[in-house]
Amino acid sequence: MKFDSIQTIDCHYYTNEFAAAYLLQEGDDALFVDNNTNFAIPYLLSALASRQIPKENVKYLIITHIHLDHAGATSRLVQEFPNAIVLAHPKAAPHIINPKRIIESASMVYGKENFEKMYGEILEVPSARVRVMSDGEVLKFGSRELTFIYTRGHANHHFVILDSKTNSIFTGDSFGISYPCLKQGSYPFLFPSTTPTDFHADEARLSIEKILNTKADNAYLTHFDIWLDMKSGSEQMLLGIDRMEKIFLDLVKSNKPDSELQTQCENQIMNFYEEEFSKRKIPLSVLTFLKPDAMINAQGLVFAANRAKKKGTV
Repeated sequence: MKFDSIQTIDCHYYTNEFAAAYLLQEGDDALFVDNNTNFAIPYLLSALASRQIPKENVKYLIITHIHLDHAGATSRLVQEFPNAIVLAHPKAAPHIINPKRIIESASMVYGKENFEKMYGEILEVPSARVRVMSDGEVLKFGSRELTFIYTRGHANHHFVILDSKTNSIFTGDSFGISYPCLKQGSYPFLFPSTTPTDFHADEARLSIEKILNTKADNAYLTHFDIWLDMKSGSEQMLLGIDRMEKIFLDLVKSNKPDSELQTQCENQIMNFYEEEFSKRKIPLSVLTFLKPDAMINAQGLVFAANRAKKKGTV
């Protein structure tokens, strides 16, 4: 089957089936799409070994964007795989080569101690091992062609990758989040990620349009695994983006301190999740699982609102 060449790897980030990396195989060669954190490396190596692929045959490490639950293991994997080239968006590549700013940014979000527990040590990657991919660029990999498409909205350094062999698209966070526990109701729930620091509603909508225009049959989400119904997914994403934009605009109008804005925003996001759970007959007990998403998504909206206030753009 054509999908045998794609393996979903559970990175056990935060909990089981929360974040994935993907292994693509072509003959004796392989590449990874996203790689999670240093603590996920044993799972990636195990997947490679299960297919009897030598480390020397890993040709590429593709990162959809620089957020560390997608790209945190890159520097260590470059050491593990001596022939692998990192493929990155032009705005992501500098942070792979010199990760100082991304470390500082993530440390501010999570706190230094938590950052180290979650991600470990992030090292520099030699520039010779990093290749920038242009918007629309096509990479030949064995019998498949991989097309790279820039998708802002979640992050301004994000791209998605269309795989010609399976007509699937690897969407990172551009096509939202849907954990397995959100697929147990009458129909699955998919929602947008607005994590710091680049959420932009109009660009997020444009990204959904770009993804649909590829006519991909399905999407591989980093959070988590394959999404089969592209029409339903796009509708849910647009609904969610509209709701997040409304919450964002409420924040822009508010004069409350950030701590109160954060709480207000988390509550509004959780209310949105609860409404959607009720529509889909997903057990409300699952809401607890989404509290970390509500927290980090609220941080992103508060950050975006404060930036808009300073710039006077709203």
